[in-house]
Amino acid sequence: MGFRASDCVSEALFARLTEIRVSDPECALRAAGSRERRIKLTLDGKLNILAADHPARRVTGVGGNSLGMADRHDYLARIVRVLMGGSVDGVMATMDIIEDLLILDVSGRDGFLKDKLLIASLNRGGLAGSSWEMNDPMTGATPAACANWKLDGAKILMRICDDEPDSLKTMMASAAAITDLNALGVPTFLEPLPVVKSEKGYKVIKNAEALAKIVGVASALGDSSRLLWLKLPYCENYEVVARATTLPILLLGGESAGDPTGYLREVSAGMSAGTNVRGALVGRNVLYPGDDDPLAVAEAVGGIVHHGWQAEQALALAKDVMRKKESELQAR
Repeated sequence: MGFRASDCVSEALFARLTEIRVSDPECALRAAGSRERRIKLTLDGKLNILAADHPARRVTGVGGNSLGMADRHDYLARIVRVLMGGSVDGVMATMDIIEDLLILDVSGRDGFLKDKLLIASLNRGGLAGSSWEMNDPMTGATPAACANWKLDGAKILMRICDDEPDSLKTMMASAAAITDLNALGVPTFLEPLPVVKSEKGYKVIKNAEALAKIVGVASALGDSSRLLWLKLPYCENYEVVARATTLPILLLGGESAGDPTGYLREVSAGMSAGTNVRGALVGRNVLYPGDDDPLAVAEAVGGIVHHGWQAEQALALAKDVMRKKESELQAR
């Protein structure tokens, strides 16, 4: 099953996005206020969320293509394709992406956001390679904006490097945002990452000891942890990480490896590491899975998260489910 952007978002519909932004700039805000939302954040205690905030962090590379995610038509079409899945709970993105999706939902792709979660990335100012990288304040939606747009949550990335004093500013900004989100009743998805500086930039420390230690710090930020979820990478001995908190954990992804099988194995292993590992919040591994259909990979992740599928069978099962649905639609 291949992927063609025009099958999900036609060239004409993509062009209408700009036209609507010019002629009716309040369209997305109205759509946000009238959309059909879930009653609860999670229907079964677990979540499978698509991450789509990479371009706002100046991250556009996919495989050998340094501008793979810079093509907004292709990027949006892949997101729309994934959100068609029944095992996908929603999307986490910056406001420009969320606004595009809301406009598409009411002007040509009716219904694909029904019951889906919209989670705003509060984004980060510490762009990779910049001289101020560890002074990483939030530059996206504010907690008040998340509430005003009736969004379902907010995501914060908090990288901590022991050798960089600016990391303290990042931690303080994260704590303040969590407190503000709590006051508004907006769930927070916090991605706390321990990093070290290397010749190629700041590298995430993916071992159980480092992650377990930062989990303890992250869980205590802000005035309350009652609405807090953690987003963490997988590593060996993940049960050590899971046992460091009672907060729900979502597994993050990473750079797309083309073949999604390795990541599916990580999701399966992570889900079995502790009862508080409650799903995945992943982007490139789903959106750019080599020659596979992004929806098939998203459904495979959802099958592991929501239905307990085994990693080796998940992709095949997802494709089979999609074929049956397509056959049913053609038969109508």
